Amino acid sequence: MAKRLTMMLLRNLIFLPGILIKLFWYAKSDKVSEEKKYALIRRIGEIGCKKGNVTVHGYGFDNLPKESGYIMYPNHQGLFDVMGLVYLNPNPFGVVIKKETYKVPLLRQLVQTLGGLFMDRDDIKQGLQIINEMAKQVKEGRNFLIFPEGTRSKNGNRMGEFKSGSFKAATKAKCPIVPVAIIDSYLPFDRNSIDKVDVQIHILPPIPYEEYQGMKTTEIAQMVRSRIEKVITENEHRFNQK
Repeated sequence: MAKRLTMMLLRNLIFLPGILIKLFWYAKSDKVSEEKKYALIRRIGEIGCKKGNVTVHGYGFDNLPKESGYIMYPNHQGLFDVMGLVYLNPNPFGVVIKKETYKVPLLRQLVQTLGGLFMDRDDIKQGLQIINEMAKQVKEGRNFLIFPEGTRSKNGNRMGEFKSGSFKAATKAKCPIVPVAIIDSYLPFDRNSIDKVDVQIHILPPIPYEEYQGMKTTEIAQMVRSRIEKVITENEHRFNQK
């Protein structure tokens, strides 16, 4: 991670002070619109990708629901996952992320600017409160992203198990579930290299509430995981990266 992140920062020294000032301001302000905040995060993502030798290939973005109020469920490979999705997704969304991120400068401000929520994975009561808050906001028309694995897989393109609790938000909000397959997103930061890398993000067809209504959350989790796994298996060797 250190080499690529350092390269990104060094290649953006001219713009960095202004971006950081705006980021810290937006993170705390409730007077700046969600669209304006999201535009800043997208700009950061765009600069980071271009200056960091990372090409993000997007597929199926026309599958995103035309109306806001949906939840994206991607597999989780690393810190680059959200950056890649923000870079390609024109629709503002919030993110649910582990509370440990709150202690990391810059990451905290990035999540706050996205209007994200910090979840304590060791506190069942707090976790339920976050799920309920996300469902409430989705009902009000916001889009969200939550990683059903709970933490990154640390095993390349092999996924961990999907936790069924993350799907309670969708059942409460009665919203479309958007499966997202992320491929090779561990390469930018998990390898101490600055070589060019390609990341794939596949937006799968959304699953409307009518399709999963009445299913147990364990069954929903398995269904979403299976669809994502199929796309990963079919596409993971597209760029023959080692």
